[in-house]
Amino acid sequence: MQPTKPWTLVAAVVISGVVAWLILTATFAAMAPLPWTAVPALTLLAAGEFLIGRNLRVRLSGRPGAKPVQPMSVPRVVALAKASSLAGAIFGGLALGLVGYTVTMLEKPVPRHDAVAGAVTAVAALALILAALYLERSCRAPEPPDDDDDLPSMNGQRSGKP
Repeated sequence: MQPTKPWTLVAAVVISGVVAWLILTATFAAMAPLPWTAVPALTLLAAGEFLIGRNLRVRLSGRPGAKPVQPMSVPRVVALAKASSLAGAIFGGLALGLVGYTVTMLEKPVPRHDAVAGAVTAVAALALILAALYLERSCRAPEPPDDDDDLPSMNGQRSGKP
């Protein structure tokens, strides 16, 4: 599995933002005000993924006293992190599309409410993206120690080779 590429997340933000803006141009007048329910959900997911990443980093580093990680759990956590970063990018793009559409109508109460809710949702989505990328990075195997200093040298060749 390859690490998440930043351009993938940027493309998801841009595409979902444009789609949201296009939908809002046709349907904003008929829509109910945006609820705040996405903000706590995205924030709790971000906090949970950050804590999992911090715990997993310690466990994978092999520090004394750290409980070892089951091998099959790491790919599952990586899949969660990749899915969460993409979901955060899509939610963030939708929220930014809403903010971009409502920013010209801030003198009216409902668009102002939607703009504020969209901006806070975008910040929560950014927190989820950052936590998911941290979790994905925490799943990387630690670098092996350099033991080449302990091997005897034979005219620049490693021992064991003719």
